[in-house]
Amino acid sequence: KGLVRGIVVRSPTIGQGFLGGLKQIVGGQIGAYAEMCEQAREQAYELLLRHARELRANAVVGVRYESSEVGRQGSATEVLCYGTAVVIQRA
Repeated sequence: KGLVRGIVVRSPTIGQGFLGGLKQIVGGQIGAYAEMCEQAREQAYELLLRHARELRANAVVGVRYESSEVGRQGSATEVLCYGTAVVIQRA
């Protein structure tokens, strides 16, 4: 079937940005950012599945994730989920 992908661009809310800034000062995991990134990964995956269904595929193999900062001073994060849509038939 072919290459399928899901792309999501997310930026932290004001509250997440504030809490994230405090955590950077004192150290430790930035839970608000981790939550934002996890939501972006889930959304990108759902978009990938939708794209695969549009191609009438019933499976996606070789799924990978990539992320990068976009916007001024990395104000947003892009998450790309991609793989190869295939049709698997029972033997």
